[in-house]
Amino acid sequence: MDATAGGPRVALLLPQTHMNDAGRSVGPARGAFKLPLARVLVVHDEIDLPFGEVRTRTGGGLAGHNGLKSLKRELGSGDFVRVRAGVGRPDSTDPEIVSAWVLGRFRESPEQVRELVQRACSEVERVVIAEELPAREDAP
Repeated sequence: MDATAGGPRVALLLPQTHMNDAGRSVGPARGAFKLPLARVLVVHDEIDLPFGEVRTRTGGGLAGHNGLKSLKRELGSGDFVRVRAGVGRPDSTDPEIVSAWVLGRFRESPEQVRELVQRACSEVERVVIAEELPAREDAP
């Protein structure tokens, strides 16, 4: 893994697209950095996890997540690393209610939301620092 200033070299991408079109930004960025798919790490909300829970996995289903669908389409596969931040699920399966749940404001306190974001950040750091991501394609 490339290291500068004692740590791994990391590029952070904040797509300027809508979340549902994130792949349109991530695909070209991956190409510019010559990254193998396994080196792409995506942080996203996950309604299938209770609020506050954070889990990491590589690949897996898309569970109707339009942002993940866009990423899979543009990257050619869904086999990228995911840090999943649990936001919980509403008591309904009605698509409009689920959409309003995901796109609406958190029902939890600002402190609980900050704690969730901090746990997700800590998990990203753990994955990157533990060198669980393979080196760049052009690395020696």
